[in-house]
Amino acid sequence: MKVNVQSVNFNVDQKLIDFIQVKLDKLENYYDKIIYADVFLKVQNTSEKENKITEILLSIPGGDLMVKKTCKKFEECVDECISTLQRQIVRKKEKMNAHV
Repeated sequence: MKVNVQSVNFNVDQKLIDFIQVKLDKLENYYDKIIYADVFLKVQNTSEKENKITEILLSIPGGDLMVKKTCKKFEECVDECISTLQRQIVRKKEKMNAHV
């Protein structure tokens, strides 16, 4: 799966990119027809501690899946996004299998 990581208003380090790649590769265990993933990392300028925003757009046949989470750390956001995407993928596969 091709992973495209984009960071807004800051430079992302290679460790975070590798972490995201490993986590997204695990989604292929649930659905092997994933085309690509776009990951957007943003930092909000607020006084709150939860100012890291992660959006993941997963392109799969039959439509895209989109998840957006806000947390204290990007790793935490990515973990939450991945667990949500897992549920969405399983639900989508069940619907597709029901129509067959």
